[in-house]
Amino acid sequence: MPHLPDAATFRALVDGSQRGLTPSLLRGLLAACALPYGAAVAARNRLYDVGWLPSEEADVPVICIGNLTLGGTGKTPLVAWLARLLTGMHATPAIISRGYAASTETTSDEAAELAMLLPGIPHVANRDRAAGVRTAIEKHKARVAVLDDGFQHRRLRRALDLIAIDATDPFGCGHLFPRGLLREPVAGLRRAGGCILTRATSVDHSRRATIREHVQQITAGRPLVWAEASHTARGLRCADSSTRPLTDLASRRVAIASGIGNPAAFRRTVEAAGGEVVAELIYPDHHPYPQRDREQIGQAAKQTSAELIVTTVKDLVKIQQMSLHDTPVVAVEIAIDILEGEPQLEALIRDAVSPLPPAHS
Repeated sequence: MPHLPDAATFRALVDGSQRGLTPSLLRGLLAACALPYGAAVAARNRLYDVGWLPSEEADVPVICIGNLTLGGTGKTPLVAWLARLLTGMHATPAIISRGYAASTETTSDEAAELAMLLPGIPHVANRDRAAGVRTAIEKHKARVAVLDDGFQHRRLRRALDLIAIDATDPFGCGHLFPRGLLREPVAGLRRAGGCILTRATSVDHSRRATIREHVQQITAGRPLVWAEASHTARGLRCADSSTRPLTDLASRRVAIASGIGNPAAFRRTVEAAGGEVVAELIYPDHHPYPQRDREQIGQAAKQTSAELIVTTVKDLVKIQQMSLHDTPVVAVEIAIDILEGEPQLEALIRDAVSPLPPAHS
């Protein structure tokens, strides 16, 4: 079984889990490194705020799903929820992403995952998001652009910014990168029109209220729609896009493998569905799964007599096999359930796309 990846080790360092003199000294060093990073981020945001750095207006409404932190906040199920909502509004959405970890010859993790979850909704991967929106309009006749993970990409103007905040770590260990996991200061929330607390059921009501109060303090005087959501396992997906019921995990011995930003949340999901985790393999976020790692996963499953290998959809689109060492491979498909604030959130989204002319038949 592999050792913890760099990302997990780094998180344990910055969240204070690692104790002792050496971790303390390292945190001090990281705090010093965060000072110039924070100054650069603040300066860049200020230049955009005053208009000295230009931003480009798109020909269609742009709605951004983003966050303030590094790592997984559950954005992908939220993007899928938004795309389905817009489709129901006959708004013809296309998803625009940076295309993390993809070259011009390959498909990004996000594109491959969303293609499996949202067949028929186009996904354009381009580091230049404005160019990506133009491609979506010209090639796919998109009437709304959904910007996946683009909150810090300020060169493209938006009709609406929605921020995902993970209830289990809402503010990136309380520090800017590299001392913590914040991409920018929490004051950036003031640019958002809506905030969705994801994985809300992972914490109690008191903790949720505390997070909301903190957000309200940060955004005081600015309108912000608040919603709370849970990530719910809906079923199992296979590499050939076929599905199996979630009940197939109940009381089964499973080996889990993931290369995501929040592997602990994934394990909790599998266990909540009744799976007995007998082996766990954690890889770095956006891991490509070369053949040696697929062999490793299959061997771990065989050695522990696992009945299923369970992964995420994000990982499945790279593993791309129905079984490893004769052990079936399935992915847990996660969907968003809006628990609180759904009418207000939908109204905010409708207002953002209200300038749309009627669709041509």
